[in-house]
Amino acid sequence: MDKKVLDYVVEKSHELMNAPTCSKETKEAAEAWLNAVGTEKEAEVTRSYVAELEEDIMPIDTLIGFAESEGGAQVFGADKAKEVAAHAKEIKSAGAAYCDCPACVIVAEILENKDMLLQ
Repeated sequence: MDKKVLDYVVEKSHELMNAPTCSKETKEAAEAWLNAVGTEKEAEVTRSYVAELEEDIMPIDTLIGFAESEGGAQVFGADKAKEVAAHAKEIKSAGAAYCDCPACVIVAEILENKDMLLQ
């Protein structure tokens, strides 16, 4: 893997682990990947890391649906859920494909390098 890409993904993985919206599973996958870099397990763990990132990034329509659901109201609170849904619809109309929370933004940045990571 290109050192520049590796350094970028290492940096972004640290940012991801510190993102307030990062799930426990994604944080664990990032940590496992960081620990595997430069070892014989790097390729295997990289595949698992990319799979976890692809699973956890939230498509914008999923965010809208969740924010408008009873579950969204329970997680965010009724008023905040309405704000989240309105914001998600706004960014979708501007072309967003994914949630723009800190974790999803970083995951998208990492996944832009997916092909180079999986070489």
